[in-house]
Amino acid sequence: MKEELSIDMVGLAGACSYALDCIEAELVNIKNKHGKRVAYISVCMAEYWAIQGDALQDLAMCALLHDNALTQYISEELKKYSVIDFKKDLSENKTNLHCIYGEKNITKIPFKTDVSNVILYHHEHADGTGPFQKKWHEIPLFARIIHLADTIDIIGNSMESSNKSWDFICQYLSKNRDRLFDSECVNAFLQWFTKEFFMCLSDGSFGKKLWEIIPRQKQVFDFEMCKNVADFFAKIVDYKSSFTSRHSIGVAEKAAFFAQYIGFDSINVQKMYLAGALHDIGKMAVGNEILEKPDKLTDDEFSKMKNHAGYTYLILSEVEDFEEIRDWASFHHEKLNGKGYPFGKTADELNEPERIMACIDIYQALTEDRPYKKGLSHEKTCEILDDMAQKGFVDSDISKKVRECFGRI
Repeated sequence: MKEELSIDMVGLAGACSYALDCIEAELVNIKNKHGKRVAYISVCMAEYWAIQGDALQDLAMCALLHDNALTQYISEELKKYSVIDFKKDLSENKTNLHCIYGEKNITKIPFKTDVSNVILYHHEHADGTGPFQKKWHEIPLFARIIHLADTIDIIGNSMESSNKSWDFICQYLSKNRDRLFDSECVNAFLQWFTKEFFMCLSDGSFGKKLWEIIPRQKQVFDFEMCKNVADFFAKIVDYKSSFTSRHSIGVAEKAAFFAQYIGFDSINVQKMYLAGALHDIGKMAVGNEILEKPDKLTDDEFSKMKNHAGYTYLILSEVEDFEEIRDWASFHHEKLNGKGYPFGKTADELNEPERIMACIDIYQALTEDRPYKKGLSHEKTCEILDDMAQKGFVDSDISKKVRECFGRI
């Protein structure tokens, strides 16, 4: 029987939402778990319309990924200007670009129901005064739900007292009924949430409840779908910094190509592509002042940079039955002599795919152009890998095969 790759897409979306939250926290001081709180509010409101099964799972995924274009928007639009005021730009109806990018990106994700225009219109106002001037009856229900949930969470977490924030939110919803939010969505929120129930959003207990509500049915991937999903997440990571603008996708492509070259079966080739695409997702938690520093990092800065591999491990641990891909992705800075990071693994603890990922990450980093340096040639890169193998950092057999594999291109 042919083996198939099945992935917990909701868990992967949840992991990605944490990475996106790190970016928002860096820019606008929104507390972590914003994506998960928006998802929780959204799926609770869904009870009003008796939304269940595949539709509920898709609503949760859209809510978790509603800000998926954040790094792209910053990279392509805001960084055109010398001074970036993220709050100001998003408040002046420039959110249409962020929504357009996000809508296009999620076409790569396998949803089970029609989620067209959900991300595109998730900042629209009920009265037609939003970025695209669509009125509530022209906006998909999921977009309307996420718009209210997103706004409520931002308001709730901008106030110090949960008691005060609940009272303010009730007044805000009353004042903006049929202006910012349609009455159906306001009713759905107020029917489910009470002051006491709303408090769980600030004490963190909602996290466990969220995963109890959302169906987490795994989805079977062929290689094309695997590549689409991997590219979606790699793109989010790579837009974080112009210094590594294609690094994750480059590692994914080379890891899969190499795995195929040495005889891995199709399932493990797909897993290598996914691991390569996700290996640097932990960099979302590292500030750009470190990621984009062309000079040598200080000891403190390097210590923070090293944390990214540990963050990758923690982020991907949220995905069910993803341990193998998580480890292949997370151990790319481990060394055979035990002097790597973040776990100090030794040769006995590192399997072949993990050793491959370490070599491929180095090869891609050395051969790619960056703003502060020109990429090295294949031959020079292989000489460096061979030297690292002699020092006990990387696997010498894999280093030799890297020379053979990519020397043929």
